[in-house]
Amino acid sequence: MAEFLIKMADERGHVLQQVENGVSAQEIRERFAQQGFLVYTVKSRSGLLPFGRRGLRKKVLKPEQFVIFNQQFLTLIKAGLPILKSLSILSKRQKNPGFKAMLENIQERVKSGELLSEAFEAQGTVTKIYTTTLLAGERSGNLEEVLGRYIAFQRISVSFRKKLISSLWYPGLLITALTVMLTFLMTYVVPQFADLYGSLHAELPAVTLFMLSVGRGIQNYYYLILGGLALLVLGTMTWVRSEKGSKALDALRYKLPLFGEIWMKYQIAMFSRTLSTLLTGGLPLVPSLETASQSINSYKISSNVETAARRVREGRALSFSLEETGFFPDLAIEMVEVGESTGALPSMLNSVAEFYEEDVQNSLATAMQMIEPAILIFMGVTVAFVLLSLYMPIFSLGARV
Repeated sequence: MAEFLIKMADERGHVLQQVENGVSAQEIRERFAQQGFLVYTVKSRSGLLPFGRRGLRKKVLKPEQFVIFNQQFLTLIKAGLPILKSLSILSKRQKNPGFKAMLENIQERVKSGELLSEAFEAQGTVTKIYTTTLLAGERSGNLEEVLGRYIAFQRISVSFRKKLISSLWYPGLLITALTVMLTFLMTYVVPQFADLYGSLHAELPAVTLFMLSVGRGIQNYYYLILGGLALLVLGTMTWVRSEKGSKALDALRYKLPLFGEIWMKYQIAMFSRTLSTLLTGGLPLVPSLETASQSINSYKISSNVETAARRVREGRALSFSLEETGFFPDLAIEMVEVGESTGALPSMLNSVAEFYEEDVQNSLATAMQMIEPAILIFMGVTVAFVLLSLYMPIFSLGARV
């Protein structure tokens, strides 16, 4: 069955837009027409997703926005409002049209008898951990507590992610400044010197000739260079969004000097906190591992967690199963083993997450302290080389006079 994007209106005139599975567009149209909807359009999803489903759907919802929604949703539920009424209030307040349409669709699904977790899962925009957490809350009858734990988990994750991104701002600005400076030198300053030396008919050193030829080449063929860079960026983005490209990029991250280990520790921290949240919500270990593996962005750690989940299903201990993968550090495995033996696995997983989150922040700060001076030195050496190569003939002419 294929996926179709359907736009329609209900009996009250509310316009809805959602994704549905069906054999054909005509079958989808007839199905909803029989239910009393006024169908406007039915479009195939294949024509709407040039870079794959995952790449487009992620734009609908940001983590920070979803945390705010869940905080408001939890507040309304605690105040005694029914789920449908709470969804209706929040959907009317949403300014993001994509999120607003999603909440309206969830409201309609819950009204027709679906579970809240099923309605969210049908949207395809939220993580597996969220829908599984909701399902655990629905089964236990304690949705408020489960939502509270999920919000705490998301707050920590979002805050940690922001800290990592903010630590990369300054090196990014330095690299941008270097790029702008070199572009200005090669496209404006160097051609000016080329005209000057051309009028003097002076004998130029090899390094000056090389720099002038590079400057002329950039000035004369800038449109080809820009077009090639645009094609390279577009091709790289397309390749990275493919499954093969995503796996290759993920494997490359772990092989990067210095940053590969930091990335590995970051992923272990996210996995530990995710698994702890699921276990605390009352989910059994094997389903928690399977859900955690589907919620992780890294293919490498996801496949290792899936392997560990199969071994746990066979009756082996979690610590032994993780150790057999050869991916997880010894310290993390030892802490998990202690948690299993004492019956406090969720709290010990939280400790693992906190330890590696702090380790990542310290390692990243140390790396930035090394990289920032290196970038400044590289900037200075590069600019000095360009200027020296341009002024060398002037020094030679001055010496002859």
